[in-house]
Amino acid sequence: MSTGVTISSISDYAILGCGSVGYAVAEELVEQGKDVLIIDRDESRVESLRDQDLDARTADIREPEAADLVAERDVVLILASDVESNKQAVEHIRDQNDGQFVVARASDPVSGDELEELGADIVINPSSVIAESALRALESGELEYNAGKLADLLEETSTRLAIITQDSPDPDSIASAAAMQAIADHLGVESDIIYLGDVGHQENRAFVNLLGIDLVQWDEIEDYAVYDTVAMVDHATSDEMDLPVDVVIDHHEPESDYEPEFVDIRPNMSSTSTIMTKYIQEFDMNVSEEVATALLYGIRAETLDFKRDTTPADLTAAAYLYPFANHDTLEQVESPSMSPETLDVLAEAIANRDVQGSHLVSNAGFVRDREALTQAASHLLNLEGVTTTAVFGIADETIFLAGRSKDIRINIGKVLADAYGEMGETAGHSTQASAEIPLGIFTGIEISDDTRDTLLELTEEAVKRTLFDAMGVEGTEGSNGS
Repeated sequence: MSTGVTISSISDYAILGCGSVGYAVAEELVEQGKDVLIIDRDESRVESLRDQDLDARTADIREPEAADLVAERDVVLILASDVESNKQAVEHIRDQNDGQFVVARASDPVSGDELEELGADIVINPSSVIAESALRALESGELEYNAGKLADLLEETSTRLAIITQDSPDPDSIASAAAMQAIADHLGVESDIIYLGDVGHQENRAFVNLLGIDLVQWDEIEDYAVYDTVAMVDHATSDEMDLPVDVVIDHHEPESDYEPEFVDIRPNMSSTSTIMTKYIQEFDMNVSEEVATALLYGIRAETLDFKRDTTPADLTAAAYLYPFANHDTLEQVESPSMSPETLDVLAEAIANRDVQGSHLVSNAGFVRDREALTQAASHLLNLEGVTTTAVFGIADETIFLAGRSKDIRINIGKVLADAYGEMGETAGHSTQASAEIPLGIFTGIEISDDTRDTLLELTEEAVKRTLFDAMGVEGTEGSNGS
């Protein structure tokens, strides 16, 4: 049995209590060339260990004598199945030597806490280790099965695949679609990446352009019948596309009634890019620089550069992609030049900011590029003392609002849902969110040159009052910080 642990700088070990767990650890350490002393009170077991050329001695680990025998060892592993014996061993070792590194075996969280209080540096619970190992094996087996099922579906039934992204796709959706296209190409299936809406955010446009990802706008397709298979990645709903869906891969639970032949939904992963990276590994593909860069950026964007809801799977996927990615391109994507429209929106948002405590709300007026609102909300979050921002503007007889927060006490997605969920559409999570509200709900006034100023005043008052109320801020007499 291999524990998968390699410690190169330590050479002297002691194992107290050598049952099946202790023996497995001793065998691995000896194989690594370490000097291991085993202490166990079972004389027949000690004799058996010596017959295998292991350095074993008979002593009761509950007694101070055992601590004396291992006093010169750098690391002591206390691995008996009897937790009470392990506690006594930890106590005796700590009474004699505070400098030794002690690993102790627990049987449950309570005994684990007790061993830590007694001075164990690391506590292990074999049941938890076995469970984690079993889950990893199950996940690996499921992935192997799913990859085979996906390959069979595409190779046997598909001549041309439509890969559908989110409406106005974000980096995770675009990267996941690019990975699906690479997998389809690997399986000899032609495909197109299709989106509704627009790629509005400057970072997303830079992302697509720099990596040469070919996206097709839904309205530009002349004949949908050319697609005999449809896959939706990082996007489990599509009311405007009247197509049967064959494949759904996402890290969010779907909100649709689709019954696709292939489904892989993994809420335990923070990005669909992570899931698609696992598939690329399972297919043993040579990942291209473009796809690796896209997936790495997708993971980083979805986890806020590994600062939000990051899982071990996200980290291992990123570690796999890192050597293949173009980091100069990543830097260009993350720092795109600001368009004049975005600069205008940011200037308007700064001038009109209303700050209540650490919460900032601003009206950017009439906007042409609604994605500029999200960039303004992000930039304003850098103002001193501000932890939550919301920037809104009017376009196409709709109020568009972008929210950002770094306050762990606030879930900005829930704030917008509470404020505007019954009036319009909201989406997002704890740190970033958006809302779209029909303008008529607030005003009942048709837009014209004569009514623009009136609309802005009425909208600003209503949106701010509703939003500050949802944030739990009393009053709306704020400050522009000037």
